Amino acid sequence: MKRILAACWIVVALFGATKEEDEMVLVRITKDIPYIYVDHKGTKIKVMRIQDPGHLLLDDYSKTSRPCPPFCIHPISVDKRIKTIATVEMIEFMRDKVNSGKGFVIDARLPHWYELETIPSAINLPFTLLEKGDKEVAKKLFKLFGMEVKADGSWDFSKAKELAIFCNGVWCDQSPRLIRQLLKYGYPADKILYYRNGMQGWKLLGLTTVVEKGKVKK
Repeated sequence: MKRILAACWIVVALFGATKEEDEMVLVRITKDIPYIYVDHKGTKIKVMRIQDPGHLLLDDYSKTSRPCPPFCIHPISVDKRIKTIATVEMIEFMRDKVNSGKGFVIDARLPHWYELETIPSAINLPFTLLEKGDKEVAKKLFKLFGMEVKADGSWDFSKAKELAIFCNGVWCDQSPRLIRQLLKYGYPADKILYYRNGMQGWKLLGLTTVVEKGKVKK
């Protein structure tokens, strides 16, 4: 059975999908979403769950306990103005917002974490950038996200992108720290989403990740 499932996975991954091939996906994301496609640094990535129902998570993200502090469990809300999302909402954001150019997935971790493994389509914005920066750094960053500077010098966020921000998991404070800095410098709260489950939650569901600067990990 595992060999048959593996063969089905290879066909879908290499040649795209028809309705019949969609139906061959045993482990779907939701009943209506077998997988999605996103762009990661110019490479089209298929995001789906590992097709082996017997697969177990064996890497560092399988750990249940880390010293607290600093690795304490974070509450559901970073800030009352910020919406917290779960994995399905993150996938829908990638499909609907990232693919249409209306949003960015932001990996708030330090670069070595990002380079080791990340969520497809994510760009790296280390939380330290704004913590160590100032308003001028924020201005340059926000312009990359679509903010415009008016003639009077005020900041116009009407065309700014939505940001879905994550880090390692519910015990990681890197994304909450970045979110607080974004708010401090005026990025609109209604354009920020907090994916609290982070990498650990993503991997526990067997979802596709990107490692070693563009390679897909299944």
